[in-house]
Amino acid sequence: MTQFSIFDPALCCSSGVCGTDVDQALVTFTADCQWLKQQGITVDRFNLSQQPMAFAENALVRRFLETSGTESLPLILLNGEMILAGRYPNRQELARWAKIDIAEPAKNIAPCCSGKTSCC
Repeated sequence: MTQFSIFDPALCCSSGVCGTDVDQALVTFTADCQWLKQQGITVDRFNLSQQPMAFAENALVRRFLETSGTESLPLILLNGEMILAGRYPNRQELARWAKIDIAEPAKNIAPCCSGKTSCC
């Protein structure tokens, strides 16, 4: 079973839409995590300000923080192994690591003025 463990920096929430300074990368990553869950992948997120014991109790994460500091978060683990630190991955990276094919089938969309739509 594929399991992502995300160790976020200290945040007021994991969505990224708190306050006046919205972090679009965090908003996108939150949506990508929801997408992973819809694919049947386990995604656990830990927030340093709300779940500090999760950081302290994980030996790999604790060593990482002792060496790199909190400014190097987020830390992404896949099945307990570190795969990325310092930035949030994009959906293509998550899909590759989870071995999910994200190629979408081509949609059959008629051009606007093809006579088969009511937009013209």
